[in-house]
Amino acid sequence: MEQLQKAAKVAFASEFTFYLKAQFFHWNVEGIHFRELHDLFGTIYEEVYGSIDDFAEKIRSMGAYAPGSNSRFNALSYISDETEVIPAEQMIIELLQDSDNMVVLLKRVYDIAESEGEHGFSNFLAERMDAHRKHSWQLRATAK
Repeated sequence: MEQLQKAAKVAFASEFTFYLKAQFFHWNVEGIHFRELHDLFGTIYEEVYGSIDDFAEKIRSMGAYAPGSNSRFNALSYISDETEVIPAEQMIIELLQDSDNMVVLLKRVYDIAESEGEHGFSNFLAERMDAHRKHSWQLRATAK
């Protein structure tokens, strides 16, 4: 169970960092496609944000504490922080790469959860993978 708890914390911190980056891009996107990208980034961050509380509660239900500080998120996250306002095209590509990376990370945690018999948690992780696949599809189609 300890391996699953650690992996879940990494995935949770990465998900929270992904959410924050999508919201940052939503607030700061500029250019000719502002409205479309502002809406797309908003849709993505709102969907991910909607999973955060449930994710934390799943970690708590496994007997672990959910990370909740910027320093802890930064230490655990596989998603890199973005501190600069970058061009809109780069925002799309960066968020796409991060979403694809989230699918890979969530799959690793899913496999651990399955091996531990934590099927409820693995179902949650499967839903998160599906959500990120949808985000990736939308971002990939926008980048073309």
